[in-house]
Amino acid sequence: MSKTSPKVELHLHLEGAAPPAFIRGMAREKHADIAGIFDEAGHYSYTDFWHFLKVYDAATSVLRTPEDYHRLTLAVLEESAANGVIYSECFLSPDFCGGRDVSAWRDYLNAIREAAEIAEKRDGITLRAIVTAVRHIGPEAARETALCAAETAGDFLTGFGLAGDEKLHKPKDFAWAFDAAREAGLRLTAHAGEWGGPESVRDALADLKVERIGHGVRAIEDLALVDELAEQGVVLEVCPGSNVALGLYKWREHPIAELDRRGVKVTISTDDPPFFHTTMTREHERLAEAFDWDEGQFLRLHKVAAEAAFCDEATRARILKQLETAA
Repeated sequence: MSKTSPKVELHLHLEGAAPPAFIRGMAREKHADIAGIFDEAGHYSYTDFWHFLKVYDAATSVLRTPEDYHRLTLAVLEESAANGVIYSECFLSPDFCGGRDVSAWRDYLNAIREAAEIAEKRDGITLRAIVTAVRHIGPEAARETALCAAETAGDFLTGFGLAGDEKLHKPKDFAWAFDAAREAGLRLTAHAGEWGGPESVRDALADLKVERIGHGVRAIEDLALVDELAEQGVVLEVCPGSNVALGLYKWREHPIAELDRRGVKVTISTDDPPFFHTTMTREHERLAEAFDWDEGQFLRLHKVAAEAAFCDEATRARILKQLETAA
């Protein structure tokens, strides 16, 4: 699948998609010293997943105003569109945008939405937002995050999720937040089955009642669970390059192909692309190389993603038509 072939991405962290040069520029403007998070080539540098979280937080620390997020959104969507993405969903966190104060959060969200509208006209990419509670900040903060999401739910902010360190807290600890988001009409996803095993996927489904799972790849370790995912139509937001970069798998051993073969609805995303030296184009190239996937296979998976997108039906129909037209 070529760089310009239309693609649908469901799992992208807005701050995690910030180009290193953009963050360095922001740091200079803010007179912030974050030099330690880059290697000699200017790329983000970390040793493992938990160090990655610290580097991520350091990079995010220079994003301090709604205008900063407006500029970030334009930069991220320009890069996504250059790699053929026609529809994207990104994770946003009121923890980073206004400290979970609803009024401040609203200002950040409006700035992001305004940038998304500019990018749609300029680059032809449609963005929808998923508010994400940060697991390692804790369940009480997640309640405040959910209230921010509920107050601003609508045609742009359409989902609610959970990200962060899977080793801290249980999905059931966040049930109140997910119930509040559901009652506000938001659709639900949660990171699981990345650093937590298959049981983390089971827990997210049972306790949070999500319809999508972020990552979910370690479900492959429990074939009964794989069968359940296939039967229930649960969609996995798979980020192969992220998994490989963090040492979970090697490319040819990645379970995305086997999950797909067993009937699970899998999709392709980049997660935090500059951290993992990837793009949507690169993901496709590596998957084609590892599994001999052709254009038809990728088109099928992007249709799965479009059908699973947290958007209105008119937007879904438009995205599906764009995919069909390019076939």
